[in-house]
Amino acid sequence: MKPSTNRMLNRIKCIYMFIRNNGTVTTQELVEEFGITPRTIQRDLNVLAYNDLVISPSRGKWTTTEKKVKMSS
Repeated sequence: MKPSTNRMLNRIKCIYMFIRNNGTVTTQELVEEFGITPRTIQRDLNVLAYNDLVISPSRGKWTTTEKKVKMSS
């Protein structure tokens, strides 16, 4: 796997864990927590949403779904 792909997957996993641990969070909170652009956060959230791992109950807010996830390191 390319290093850039590995970095992206690690970032997405960290974003998912942050949302899961904090309940509902805003896109802006994610931007501040991870120090990356809103566009990058949105792309990562789209990946998580496509895989039914997060949903947006209202604009700009995100929470995890009930889908079971097996985490590996």
